[in-house]
Amino acid sequence: MDLSSIEIFLAVASDRSVTKAARAVGRVPSNVTTRIQQLEEDLGTSLFSRDGKKMTLTREGETFLAYANKLTALALEARQAVRPVAPSGTLRVGTMESTAASRLPPALTQFKQMWPDVSLHLTMGASRDLARDVLADALDCALIARLPKAMRGEDAGFDAELIALDMEPIFVEELLIVLPSGHPSIKSAADLRVGALAALEPGCTYRRIAESWARKSNTLPTSELGSYHAILASVATGNMAGVIPKSVLDLMHWQTVVQTHPLGPVETLLVTRKNDRPSAFNAFHEVLSATKSRDPRLSTN
Repeated sequence: MDLSSIEIFLAVASDRSVTKAARAVGRVPSNVTTRIQQLEEDLGTSLFSRDGKKMTLTREGETFLAYANKLTALALEARQAVRPVAPSGTLRVGTMESTAASRLPPALTQFKQMWPDVSLHLTMGASRDLARDVLADALDCALIARLPKAMRGEDAGFDAELIALDMEPIFVEELLIVLPSGHPSIKSAADLRVGALAALEPGCTYRRIAESWARKSNTLPTSELGSYHAILASVATGNMAGVIPKSVLDLMHWQTVVQTHPLGPVETLLVTRKNDRPSAFNAFHEVLSATKSRDPRLSTN
């Protein structure tokens, strides 16, 4: 048993899918499957029950999950404890509202416990604005959404700005179109029976993806709203469709009053200026990376 196998186990337990877990840990699916099988052989028990492509923890897997979380947290603390200089000062972190709600709380809690001398300043905004703030040295780093490969090039100016930054995929969100409860199921935007698309501000990557999807077969206007709660409330009126990442919808517990249509996976990137990172950044990066696959709410299944 080694730490990399435990991290792979945690990713599969979180995503309930070998394919999604492989994407999260930067490995090919066959390698993830092999490492899980080796871990099960080492422990002498089955950690997952396999139902097609869905991976569900067994009773023994649930027991091992608690220990796996403790082991990875302890390993992180050990790495930090032997460093000669502890991080300090201020770290200015930018994030999308959705990431702040569904992804960051475990990482921020652990970071504050481990490094109380670091003053963490959190700023929320749209991806485009956050990236530009990092470039302008108004933020030290930011978590932003990146357009899918098929859409890259539609905004050459912003693409050039991103190239000037260091970028690392941290999370993968499943982006959804949410529909009123009585709306018929859809295959494309041509099947929509609503008057508008509800989304956040123009700099929001999720809005751009939804608008691009809608333009292929519909001429829906976009209604700009200030929060995901407002988007979901507008959908509930029956007059709008909305765009929301699944991790946020799961937190809101409104699945019984809306239907959903998948728009596909969207990467969340951690962006920083090249060769210009404060001392606290590396500690934040380690905590963020260690936490992303351990929180059971992070499932994108």
